[in-house]
Amino acid sequence: MTVASLGVDDLSGVRSKTETTVALDFGRISFPDENLRLYLWGTPGQDRFWFLWDELASGAVGAAVVVDTSRLQDCFPAVDYFLSRNLPFVVAVNQFDGTYRYATDEVHQALELSSDVPVVSCDARAPASVKQVLIAVVAQAARAQSVIL
Repeated sequence: MTVASLGVDDLSGVRSKTETTVALDFGRISFPDENLRLYLWGTPGQDRFWFLWDELASGAVGAAVVVDTSRLQDCFPAVDYFLSRNLPFVVAVNQFDGTYRYATDEVHQALELSSDVPVVSCDARAPASVKQVLIAVVAQAARAQSVIL
């Protein structure tokens, strides 16, 4: 967290948070056998960064909305964004230490998602857990492509 975000970002529910994405994160996973690359962009959820979303979503095949259940209302704009663009996405419920763990069907219902939007649990700090989220995004994108074809 930086001093620049003081008075700008809403930190309610995350007072102990010490790190955050301040512009965007980028990663690439290569699958040499298939000559395939998966490019990953992570954006902050604050409104002031939304200008990045249209550029990053252009050409995207899928997305993950990472949800903090202590601030569930904050993810509605992201869900609406991907729905309005018909971009396949999954909701990844980040399981923080010391917070109540909602069942994925409870989050699905609270967000009023259609039955074709998967909700998965994850720990964003654990690579194996994040891998499962990425697999869910790829599967969701593949399902959407088969519906279009």
